[in-house]
Amino acid sequence: MPHPLRSVCVFCGARNGSKPAYSAAARTLGALLAAEGWRLVFGAGDVGLMGEVARVARHAGADTFGVIPLHLLQREKGRADLGRLVVTETMHERKKVMFVNSDAIVVLPGGAGSLDEFFEVLTWRQLGLHAKPIFLLDIDGYWAPLTALIDHVVAEGFAEPSLRGFVTPVADVARLAQALRLALA
Repeated sequence: MPHPLRSVCVFCGARNGSKPAYSAAARTLGALLAAEGWRLVFGAGDVGLMGEVARVARHAGADTFGVIPLHLLQREKGRADLGRLVVTETMHERKKVMFVNSDAIVVLPGGAGSLDEFFEVLTWRQLGLHAKPIFLLDIDGYWAPLTALIDHVVAEGFAEPSLRGFVTPVADVARLAQALRLALA
């Protein structure tokens, strides 16, 4: 009996960042998604790390599900060659559609938008609204300050220690691949 299609939501920067390692990891992740037969759920843009993941995934044969709000179609150069494209009215609706259509969440380096996406799915997890795994792709220690902040929030009594367990930092795509295989089995 074939396994159901598994989908991985990728939150990441609409810029490439300052280190070539970020773009390299995004491309490697795109190739991994295709090789594993997992669908990419992403912000539908063709710029930054988002574009890197999508280009490689699509060219390698991965199914793609893009979600973009109307006001970002021009700015993020919304892709038209996707398996499915959903245009939303708001950023909040974008996050919700991406989340609902995924089985796991991976957060690559990114800015305020990526942090917003991460904290929303983490908050939903903390509130018991889902049990989907959340992975931080911690390229060159990019997310170390964030994980330290989460530890600080717990240490200062603003969250239960279980909060830290809802997030799994992984140092590279090879380790992410192992973790995703276990989570999506």
